[in-house]
Amino acid sequence: MNYHLADQDSFFIAGIAVRTTNQDGKANKDIGDLWTKFTSENIQAKIADKYSEDIYCVYTDYETDHTGWYTAVIGCRVTDVGMDGMFAALVPSGRYRVYKPEGKFPDCVGDTWMEIWKNSDNRSYIADYDLYKAGAKSFEETETEVYVGVV
Repeated sequence: MNYHLADQDSFFIAGIAVRTTNQDGKANKDIGDLWTKFTSENIQAKIADKYSEDIYCVYTDYETDHTGWYTAVIGCRVTDVGMDGMFAALVPSGRYRVYKPEGKFPDCVGDTWMEIWKNSDNRSYIADYDLYKAGAKSFEETETEVYVGVV
């Protein structure tokens, strides 16, 4: 799977979170439920100080690697971490592999992660994330990128 490397500065995401694991399909259910809550409760509109309308799903606080427990956060990049009751996660500065999922959305994002898990060499397991860019004409046309932290 093709990717390019990008260095980036740190930033914060504010949103809602769940602690989960990829074992026994738990993450699929937990993160799916988190997406349902994010959309049905219009969480995006409740996030203060948004940098943009882009949506992020950040994977952080890894217990070990992609087979262990981690925290998933769905939210928006913010210019300031406020007191609005949202969970805040730091995406640290560093080097990231940037993947461009191909195929039918949203399945292409999961397919990309399946390929990433096959080759986890040099992953930092500090923070990874999916970026869902605002402005798509339809759900199926959502432009997305997957960022994987590396050492």
